[in-house]
Amino acid sequence: MRKAAKFGLFLVMIMLMTGMLFAAGSKEVKPLNFALAGNPDTLDPHKTSGTLTFQTVKSVYDTLAEPDENGVIVPALAESWDVSADSLTWTFHLRKGVKFHNGDAFTSADVKASFERVLAEETASPHRKEMGIIASMDTPDDLTIVFNLSGPHAPFLATLASGWSAILPKSLIDTGHDFDSLPVGTGPFKLEEWVRDSKVVFSKNDDYWMKGLPKLDKVILHIIPETSVVVQGLISGQIDVVYIVDSDDIPMLEASPDVTLKENLTSLIMVMPMNTSKPPLDDIRVRQAINYAIDKQKILDIAYGGGETIGTFMDRGNAYYKDFTDLYPYNPEKAKALLKEAGVGNDVELKLYLPQNYTLHVKAGEMYQEMLTKVGLNVKIQLIDWSTWISDVYRASKFDLTVIGHTGKLDPDGTLGGYGEGKYVQWFNDDAAGLIKKAAATIGYEERKVMYDQVLEIMAKEVPFVYLGSSYRTTAYRSNVTGFRITPNLDTFDFRWTEFK
Repeated sequence: MRKAAKFGLFLVMIMLMTGMLFAAGSKEVKPLNFALAGNPDTLDPHKTSGTLTFQTVKSVYDTLAEPDENGVIVPALAESWDVSADSLTWTFHLRKGVKFHNGDAFTSADVKASFERVLAEETASPHRKEMGIIASMDTPDDLTIVFNLSGPHAPFLATLASGWSAILPKSLIDTGHDFDSLPVGTGPFKLEEWVRDSKVVFSKNDDYWMKGLPKLDKVILHIIPETSVVVQGLISGQIDVVYIVDSDDIPMLEASPDVTLKENLTSLIMVMPMNTSKPPLDDIRVRQAINYAIDKQKILDIAYGGGETIGTFMDRGNAYYKDFTDLYPYNPEKAKALLKEAGVGNDVELKLYLPQNYTLHVKAGEMYQEMLTKVGLNVKIQLIDWSTWISDVYRASKFDLTVIGHTGKLDPDGTLGGYGEGKYVQWFNDDAAGLIKKAAATIGYEERKVMYDQVLEIMAKEVPFVYLGSSYRTTAYRSNVTGFRITPNLDTFDFRWTEFK
């Protein structure tokens, strides 16, 4: 009864929030109701690495270039670009007639100001180092921006096509506008309202530069961590799209004639990161033992609804992936022997921090704990919210073990850049770090592939992670919804073509 009452109240709240009740004579606006697992940590694309933020603000901001449905980088705010023979000068020709949500005309000054903001130390952008290849920028006219690089940099175009290269209006940057909670871009939707722990509401940008888009008048992202509520909302019609559903809920959804399911292999890198600076995880034998203790396919199948195992830090479907899954097969006895050799028993407590709004990661974490307990390790689970995971685990390395899925990137440097120099797993390896930097400065797939193969082999052998796999993703829609897209590799939500049949 309590569950039924809670769900009934939720439906009433959804109806009130989504504008399904209208005053007489007013135009009916049918919103798309989308289920989001948790709160973005911010709505400022320059100040975060959080997937939830980029998934949310994809609707608000544009970039100079963007990946199309097949992952090919195509023009966006820039209509075209030229690259000098030495790859040091990139000239972008900007789209005419684009406006920001506040009415400002989009010009090269906004592009320059946006990248200066990322590069400014006071912004504290996690992408500042990535943008450090920019030596200077020139704006010969309002519709031309020239990037002068300090050296050849193969990932540069992919960086410009990623969410953290969003273009903000210079006028608001100059006045210190609060982009954390009030984003203003050129994107297909404007922010109407953000109520933390409740919803993010977007309304159509009638002046969007892509003619005829977006097709929806309103999109509401409902922040609902409870999967049971999401599933019931989808079946009843109060939720229209669920980005990813738990495998346990698939049979119930398949039984609904009003729900359509779509499965594909994600570009996610599902891992259990280990803080290699903290004893006993600083001992490679312990990290190896943890890897031997894990039945990867079982966790993929039960926690994530299936997937393909990986043996290093790269998604399975990536052109740069190299297979090392034979290095650490499931072998609990080998794990016990290594732990005994390292002198580690259940008197040593390891804390496993899990982002509680991601139920799939929590389920996986419980399975990791069970498997590690069986080989003699003492693992305690600590549930934390997403903003705490970002601030304490990812940014401050305050953890022993954790569970997460790294989203894919448009270039392998986006995935591997900074590893070998610490990152949140505090793993240092000069050879790997040097190869990653060399590969980024090398033009050409074949030449880069040789170097990345070496990096991935080092990471596979030194195991700062348990490399689990790339999971399958099942997205669920109401059957009257069409045109919803998920950006390849970046896993952001693109509502521009979404509409009701």
